Amino acid sequence: MTDTSDRLSRRHFVGATGAATLTGLAGCSGGGDGGDGSDGSDGSDGGDGGDGGDGSDGGAPLEVLHAWTGGDGARAAQALVTAFEEEYPDVEHEFNPIGGGGNQNLDAVIANRLQNNDPPGAFANWPGPNLQRYDGVLGEVDDVWESEGFADVMVDEAVDLHQYNGAYRAVPLGSHRLNCLFYNTSVVEDAGVDPDSLTSVSAFIDALETVQSETDAIPMTHGASGTWTTTQLFSSTMLGQEGYEAYMNFLDGSPDEAAVQATFESLAEILDNYINEDASSIGLTESNQNIIEGNAAFIHQGNWAAGAYRNAEDFSYNEDWGFKTYPGSEGMYMLHFDSFLYPSGNPTPDAADKFMQFVGSEAAQVAFNQYKGSIPTRTDVDMSQFGPYLQETQEDFASADERPPNLQHGLGVPSETMTALNDVISSEFSGPYNVEAATQGFVDAVSN
Repeated sequence: MTDTSDRLSRRHFVGATGAATLTGLAGCSGGGDGGDGSDGSDGSDGGDGGDGGDGSDGGAPLEVLHAWTGGDGARAAQALVTAFEEEYPDVEHEFNPIGGGGNQNLDAVIANRLQNNDPPGAFANWPGPNLQRYDGVLGEVDDVWESEGFADVMVDEAVDLHQYNGAYRAVPLGSHRLNCLFYNTSVVEDAGVDPDSLTSVSAFIDALETVQSETDAIPMTHGASGTWTTTQLFSSTMLGQEGYEAYMNFLDGSPDEAAVQATFESLAEILDNYINEDASSIGLTESNQNIIEGNAAFIHQGNWAAGAYRNAEDFSYNEDWGFKTYPGSEGMYMLHFDSFLYPSGNPTPDAADKFMQFVGSEAAQVAFNQYKGSIPTRTDVDMSQFGPYLQETQEDFASADERPPNLQHGLGVPSETMTALNDVISSEFSGPYNVEAATQGFVDAVSN
């Protein structure tokens, strides 16, 4: 956390780290145990037809859980809290950050809380198929969407993906793009590499070889202390190398085994030869620091990486760092949403409703996204308030030929499938890189 977090402590800006031990949502949902990624679905409507509260908060503070604790998110979270306080100065609150990449620790804490019938007022998470894991424990926020006119001002995908079992269960805060390749301009210039020329995965691999032979820098920095970064890299590599149709078929449960294997072959070449030696022991924040400090040429990440660049001193877009679409996926915007979900049995329904209204507002989306490296999901926000990189991102979103859903962060496959994929990465593709076993594992995980 940065030093500005001190001023948030007057309203209990409580930190929590480490994953909670849990077996899942057994007892909260009607089906499977949820702990292994199953959605626990029993065909119910996912709620009790309302917000689950009694219409009063009983003096309790609004509790909001999220995972934005590192250099790519802490400042954005602080800006969101400040804007909420300005909008609702009389609402007492506790914004509690749960550290850990890819929402892994946050997911564990949320599951434990819901299992024990101790929900927060709201929690950050992902919409789309990810909502299946919370079947039966989410309330409705249809009244919020209607009163605020969100369906008229949000991008189409946000309107569709925040509904589950016939009702809105969440409100979007911002949109990230995941098929991104960032680079340190000095390093690539020293290597004699032109990033704009990298329009295929094979050309990218050639560039990594050039960086390795011409400089002392890490060709591609990677933080793999958690499996999610490698699974995410798989998705961008598959989209760039095998194309939109093969990628969508994979998500839809009809994978082309040859395309999956070819993707893993390219990944094995990259991970075996061109990443940092400490990759297995560091996460996203530390890995991204290699770009900021000039120790590495390239990094693949969602555009939250750019949020860290904005928050770094003397590190300017197009001068010190640059961006290009992940090689081969030009014209596509791999879609991701940051959202807040609304639990049923809500302990503070009045304050939680106010917060959900706020999340979808222009004030919230400007405050958060300009520091998070993401763009608003509202279509009526003046982008002149954002820097040039995010303005370009918004233009890319608007003009994209395709907006495929991301694989790792909730939109592409249900959580149980995502857990199975990450298990394959952990067991078969974390060094040594077993292409055949990983291919079979991925094909089995997604196949209908």
